[in-house]
Amino acid sequence: MRITTRRGALVAGAGALTASLLASCGGGPSASASSITLYNGQHIQTTEALVTAFEKQTGIHVNIRSDDEDVFANQIVQEGTRSPADVFYTENSPALEYLQERGLLAKVAPSTLSDVPSKYNSPQGDWVAVTARVSVMIYNTNLLKPDQLPTSVMQLADPRWRGKLALAPGETDFQPIVTSIVKSHGTAAALAWLQAVKTNAGSHMYTDNETITTMVNRGQAAIGIINHYYWYRERYQVGAAQMHSALAYFAPHDPGYIINVSGAAVLKSSAHQAEAQRFLAFIVSRKGQEIIAHSESYEYPLGSGVTSAKGLRPFTTLQPAPLTIAQLGDGSAAIALLQKVQLL
Repeated sequence: MRITTRRGALVAGAGALTASLLASCGGGPSASASSITLYNGQHIQTTEALVTAFEKQTGIHVNIRSDDEDVFANQIVQEGTRSPADVFYTENSPALEYLQERGLLAKVAPSTLSDVPSKYNSPQGDWVAVTARVSVMIYNTNLLKPDQLPTSVMQLADPRWRGKLALAPGETDFQPIVTSIVKSHGTAAALAWLQAVKTNAGSHMYTDNETITTMVNRGQAAIGIINHYYWYRERYQVGAAQMHSALAYFAPHDPGYIINVSGAAVLKSSAHQAEAQRFLAFIVSRKGQEIIAHSESYEYPLGSGVTSAKGLRPFTTLQPAPLTIAQLGDGSAAIALLQKVQLL
């Protein structure tokens, strides 16, 4: 999803759950014609599959509003207690951390949090992780061979990639990579890297990961950084015979090798707390996670012990940079650096 500069805009402008609430998170059809509003920053195909099954199981209608997660995060802050949203579902954790810092999220039911390994959830228990994806290189197999690929994201700053690199700096998926480089090498090194990859990308600067995937597959660019599932979705859409690209992973624990977490939260201002908590409980339940595992989402399920059925590299074999959710933070530092080098 594309980044908007929500933090700059905002600066310029502006306990325990009850037993009855916990009980309401269980399955079974709803006795009333209740509904919730979902601010959806996730890919719509993933969300629609989950919502359809949730509505069928519970009788609770979900009104989906979709936009970039940073647009919604900004909007929720501006709306305050008047927000019509009950649930916020994102592709990445920084937008959720941003709202958590402002005290706008309700505590997630402990039984829901327990369905997901704790290291992926909000450290404060204000949102629950749903799926994961990993940052990878995509390269055109007619233009590059595997032994020509970099092993570190830092090597993409080398002049040899000038005119060959595809970049989508406005993607929220790009924030964690910048944050990771800062944590590993410092702010000065991150700034120098951003300036170099900006030069190397040149005219191959795109709005999103979907475009990077398409352009590299067509040979318009030789290499790019994306989250893994964009390549799988491209293959599903165009067919294996039309794929002229492949994925490659950075060296273990490299700062470019990031696990990004998609999560969901209930807004503290929601007038439908019980129903909203039921939605969170459903999407990390075995049924909800199985829907993701067998769908064309190509993301890694994180809840209820479910694993992907789509032939992805096993999640347990990934060796990402050792960044915690807290270290990834709210993305504000990454956005500031991107703005400084005029990539936003």
